[in-house]
Parts: sequence; C-alpha cells; structure tokens
Amino acid sequence: MTLRPLTPRPLHSRLGAAIEQIPFTASDGTELGLCRVSAGDGADRPPVLVLHGLTASSDMFLLPETRNLVDVLLDAGYEPWLLDWRGSCRLPYNEGRVRYTFDDVALYDIPEAVALVRERTGGKPLQVVAHCIGALCLSLSMAAGLVPGLAGVVAQGVFLTPKMSWKTRMRLHFGGELLRSRLVNIPTDFRKVGLWSKHSLIFAEVSLGAECKDPTCQILHNDSWGVGGSLFEHENLDTRTHDRLADLYGTVPMWILPHLRQIELAHTMMRHNDADGRYDALPKNALDEADRIEAPLLLLSGSDNRFWYDSNKLCHELLTTRHPDLDVRYVEVPGYGHLDTFIGRNAALDVFGHIVDFLDECRAAAVSAA
Repeated sequence: MTLRPLTPRPLHSRLGAAIEQIPFTASDGTELGLCRVSAGDGADRPPVLVLHGLTASSDMFLLPETRNLVDVLLDAGYEPWLLDWRGSCRLPYNEGRVRYTFDDVALYDIPEAVALVRERTGGKPLQVVAHCIGALCLSLSMAAGLVPGLAGVVAQGVFLTPKMSWKTRMRLHFGGELLRSRLVNIPTDFRKVGLWSKHSLIFAEVSLGAECKDPTCQILHNDSWGVGGSLFEHENLDTRTHDRLADLYGTVPMWILPHLRQIELAHTMMRHNDADGRYDALPKNALDEADRIEAPLLLLSGSDNRFWYDSNKLCHELLTTRHPDLDVRYVEVPGYGHLDTFIGRNAALDVFGHIVDFLDECRAAAVSAA
C-alpha cells in the first residue's frame, strides 16, 4: 500500500505569492508536488514544465542567490511549471518509506503532470526542460507515446543513452550492490548522520583527496555517493549555493540501484518491471521506440560532465543516424559539469540562453503551425 506523504518542504525562493502550489496526486495514489510560477502581468504566456533529477527538487531551479532558470523563463515570456516527482527531496517519504522505480515516474508522474498542466492552461503548446534522471524518465514516457504533442524538449546531461566511465561503471555495479545489501539509502548531509553512523565510512571514503572540506560537497563533487563520478565543477558554484548543497540534494535510495544498473548496462533507457502488467504501456527498450518521439529535441551537456560524460553527444549521433527526420540538436557548454549547468553562478549567462533560444524557436513553430 502506498503511504500518503507529508506536506512537501516549502520552496526556498524569493518569489513568494507568485508560486501557486497545485494539489497533485498520481493515479497510483502517490502525492507529488506541482507548482505554477506566475509573472502577475496578465500576459498570455506559454507553459514550460521543468523536471529535476534524482535526489534533487524544484529548488534547484529557484536559487535565490543567483539569476536562476525560473527568472530567465519569466523574463523570456514563459510560465514555468515545476514538478517534484516522486524522487524529489522535498517529499518527506524519500527518507525511505515509499519505494519506486523510474517506470513509475515515466508511467504516472510525467504524463499525468503534462495532462494537468494542459488542463490548467487551456491546451496551450507545452514545452519541457528536463534534467538528468528526469530527462531519462521523460525519454521513456515519450517512447511510450504517453506525452504526445509536446512543442519542444530540452534534456540536460542525459536522455535516451546513459553512458558512464569504466571506473564509475565498475563501482556502480559492484560497489553499489555491496552498499545496497547493507544500507537503505546514502545521505548527503553529514550533520544528520553523525560520526558513529553506519554511513560514516562512505563519507570517509569520499573525502580522500578532496580539496574542499565540506562533507556534502565531497560526496557530490569528489566522489558522487561513492561511485566515482563528479556532479559539478566546484569553481562554478556561488559560495551561498555551495553552503546549502545539503538542502538542495537529498538521500539516494538504494532500492533504485537495480533499475539504474539495468539502464547503464544497456546504454539505453529500459523498462524495469516486466512481471507487472501495469507497466506494459512502457517499451522494454526506449531507444527501439524512438521513432515515436515527435517533439524537437535539444540535448544539452557540460563539456566536463564527469557523471554522464558524453551521453547526450552519443544520443545525438544515434538519433540523427537512425531517425534523420527528427529535429534533434546537441549543444555542449564549455567549462561546465552536470549540476552546475543549472545551479552555477553564471549559468544564466552561459547556459540558459541556449535553452531560451530553443524554446523561442519551438514556440514560433507551434504558433505558425496553429
């Protein structure tokens, strides 16, 4: 039985009343978070649905200390809708009470959020900006034909074809299985762990060779949750963002590792649940059903992404070869890693322009087609 979570943690934003919280419960009974950010100017603004990555939340798009993605979208004439899907650290049940796979996100969270946004906005052309696992789950939804008619999609870091280094792969598949047999989750906030916790050895391991003394920074930047990757370029973060990383990124649930290992081994987004008929609507292999993707795609990546590496470059090469009629582009941002493409102090100057230019082009095409 799915347990009802508590009220989501309040968003850390300076926008105040401009953020409207929308009650949203997926059809499997899981309560999620969805909010609409209004400019309050009465303008007819096209909606953009924004999806975070695993362990993150909508807070990563609302950083009050920098010019954030929501600021830029509002200034460009869009209406941001922020989904906290069931992997969000704003949802209290992510401390271990409710288990899920990425299939649930692709089958329930994203398609039903898209339907709700369309209902609330009168069917206006909808575009999506998705990050990391949010983008992977979106690719599965799109390959299943569950979110037809999107006007444009920006996928950051990874989309259909996850790819890691050999070091990260080995540590994910072997070390991850060892951790999964002993732990329910891996936290990012050492203050909640304590020196004598069973998690202390992980924090000790990720601190080896780290230049930064902050334990949360070490577990995200120096050795991502012990699997050997890195989630951002340290010098790209504002000091204030760096100091509250523990609020922006929560625990990693160990029960999600089998699905993550499956898709990483296959180098494509895969359905995990084969024995449960509820998930038959999802393709076994999303890449095999990529011809069902209709929306124009912008595949975005930092040049120094040391977690997913050149996954999106690979995805662009495969899609342009197999589906030459698909509108798919690849943009690589010099000097950026993974998370800092959204939370970097200069992301508004270096990254968000690529996103807005693409959304504007898709917006114009949708208006012309209408």
